[in-house]
Amino acid sequence: MSTVIAVVGATAVGKSDLGVELALRLGEHGLPAEIVNADSMQLYRGMDIGTAKLTADERRGVPHHLLDVWDVTQTANVADYQRMARAVIDDLRSSGRVPVLVGGSGLYVRAALDELDFPGTDPQVRARLEAELAEHGPLALHARLARLDPAAAEAILPSNGRRIVRALEVVEITGGPFTATLPEHVSHYPCVQIGLTAPRPELDERIALRVDRMWRAGLVDEVRALEKAGLRDGFTASRALGYAQVLRFLAGECTEQEAREETVRATRRFARRQESWFRRDPRVHWLPYDAPDLLDRAFALAGGPSGDR
Repeated sequence: MSTVIAVVGATAVGKSDLGVELALRLGEHGLPAEIVNADSMQLYRGMDIGTAKLTADERRGVPHHLLDVWDVTQTANVADYQRMARAVIDDLRSSGRVPVLVGGSGLYVRAALDELDFPGTDPQVRARLEAELAEHGPLALHARLARLDPAAAEAILPSNGRRIVRALEVVEITGGPFTATLPEHVSHYPCVQIGLTAPRPELDERIALRVDRMWRAGLVDEVRALEKAGLRDGFTASRALGYAQVLRFLAGECTEQEAREETVRATRRFARRQESWFRRDPRVHWLPYDAPDLLDRAFALAGGPSGDR
């Protein structure tokens, strides 16, 4: 069965376009390939502009899986994603097609590709911790996590309430550290990971240009429509980059220009965290995003015309 190809890296570095180009090139050489989404926010229906989801035309006939599968009111669950992604990947491989996993959500990439088991959830524990988060804020919970699991606290930003809650939930349920649920890099599938990299000033500029395009394309109107569908009540979707900032603008908490500027700043911070995450994985083959022979080099890593996979 075929090797899984993964295209990873920071936001705005060009992963989606390379994924499509690579799938098309593989198909030209008798290796039919299909895209499997590994961007946690592109799983949500209607969140198109703000997640830079490729349009039907931009997908150029390449089948894409795991887009638009959740309502914006649904809380993201990486264990659920793992089950869905594995089912798609297994189906593609068993039928002789090449799965091309594309996305920058590091934990979702690992959930699909690696030997990674996720502890279950306890609704009562989760609800209690979320209530504490709402009452006391993330810093207080982060301080508790630092006492219980210093390594997890070091890896999770003090402002990331959702991940802090999950880490505390795992610690309480399992009686062990949250970091124990993230073992060494051990692949579940034969896999080649291709990482795209860009110098920080260039990536910062690409992010600013992307946010400008999103605003021109109608991000504010998209958020207005999703607000009517329950976006503001969605624990995960309402915190997505761009969407959280526009929701603040629509609530009168900031100006539209302030929302736009904060989206750029927050996205740049997020890109740094993505780079740090993927850099820790020694299996990633890094390629410059603007290399003139980028597709040729990616294709060679993916198996080349011989199909020796």
